[in-house]
Amino acid sequence: MKRRRWPLYSLLAFGYAFLYVPVLLLVVYSFNASRLVTVWGGFSTHWYGELLNNTQILDAAWLSIRIATVNATLATVLGTLAAMALVRGGRFRGRGGFELLLTAPLVMPEVIVGLSLLLLFVAMQHGIGWPDGRGFTTITIAHITFSMAYATVVIRARLAQMDRSLEEAAMDLGARPLVVYLRITLPLIAPALLSAWLLAFTLSLDDLVIASFVAGPASTTLPMVVYSSVRLGVSPQINALASLILLFVSLAVIIAGLALARKRD
Repeated sequence: MKRRRWPLYSLLAFGYAFLYVPVLLLVVYSFNASRLVTVWGGFSTHWYGELLNNTQILDAAWLSIRIATVNATLATVLGTLAAMALVRGGRFRGRGGFELLLTAPLVMPEVIVGLSLLLLFVAMQHGIGWPDGRGFTTITIAHITFSMAYATVVIRARLAQMDRSLEEAAMDLGARPLVVYLRITLPLIAPALLSAWLLAFTLSLDDLVIASFVAGPASTTLPMVVYSSVRLGVSPQINALASLILLFVSLAVIIAGLALARKRD
C-alpha cells in the first residue's frame, strides 16, 4: 500500500511547493540587502525601514484598510438581510430577479462591473450632484456591490443548514422574534458571519480592476500603488510590504481559527 501511495504524496508535495515556495522566496528576499530583488546581497532589514518611510504606500494602505473595513461590515449586514429573505422569506414576488441580482456579480467580469459603476456615478453626479467626485465613497460602494454577493452565499448556506427547532422552542416559551434572533439565530450563524466578513475584507483589500475605474486621482488604493510600482520594476519594498501583509493575514486567520475552535468547545 505504501508503494502505491508515493505518487499521490509526490503530487501533493509538488502542489504545495508550487503554491508556497514562491511565497517563501518573497519573504526571504524581503531581507535582501541588494537593490535587485533576484540577487542576494546579504541579510538586511533596510527595505522595511524604507517601506515605513514611504508615505505613498502607507497612505494607500491606510485607505485600503478603511475601505475594506467599511465594505466588509456593510456587506455582511446586507448579506445577512438578503440571506434571511431568501431562506426565511418563502416565495415572494420578484424572488427570481432578486436572486439574479445577487448572483450576477459572482459571474460578471470585473471590467464590466467597474465600467458600469463608473458610468452610474458620472450620471448621478450630473443628475443630483452626488457623489461629488470619486474617492473613498465610490470605491466603498463599488466594493459592497460585488462583495455582498459573496457574503450572501456564505451566510445563506449556514442559515439553510441551521436547526430551526431551537428558535421555535424559544418562541414557544414566550420569547419575542427580535430576542430569538439576537440570542439564538445570531450566535448560531456567527461563524458564517465571521467568514463572510473576512472574505469581504480580503476581496476589497485585493481588488484592483474595479477600484481603478471608480477611484479618483486623490484616492489610490494599495493594489493600485503596487501595480504601478511593479510595472516600473519590482522594488524590494514590495517584497517587504507583501511579507507584512502575509504576517497580518496569517495572524488574523490563526486568531479566527482559535476563536471558532473555542466557540465549538
